[in-house]
Amino acid sequence: MVTAREIMTADAECIGEKDTLKQAAEKLRDLGVGSMPICGEDNRLKGMLTDRDIVIECIAAGRDPNTMTAGEIGDGKPVTIGADDSIDEAISTMKEHKVRRLPVIDGHELVGMIAQADIARNISDEKVGDLVELISS
Repeated sequence: MVTAREIMTADAECIGEKDTLKQAAEKLRDLGVGSMPICGEDNRLKGMLTDRDIVIECIAAGRDPNTMTAGEIGDGKPVTIGADDSIDEAISTMKEHKVRRLPVIDGHELVGMIAQADIARNISDEKVGDLVELISS
């Protein structure tokens, strides 16, 4: 059984829950990604932040990205996958929650991220098609 740990991108970076959305936007830009986990001062995962969240919940709402924090947007418990869970479990979780990326945790510690593309490189073409169709619908 291939596990999440085997296909994940290790050393995922977080944005701190007290970091401003301006800092978060700069980090997203610098990393060339559209989303990243929000981590608390206790290094526990607090949520996920997307570039869309910044636009909709801050900019479009007339709030100031220089003062609004990532933690203010983090919406509770994020959808995650355990490091030793199977690819099938990751696919099932992505389908159920209609997400394209999953933080990988070991206990309560963030150890990596799995993207839809990571799974696609490790499963049959038939399963890839099903995954893309279900997540995108």
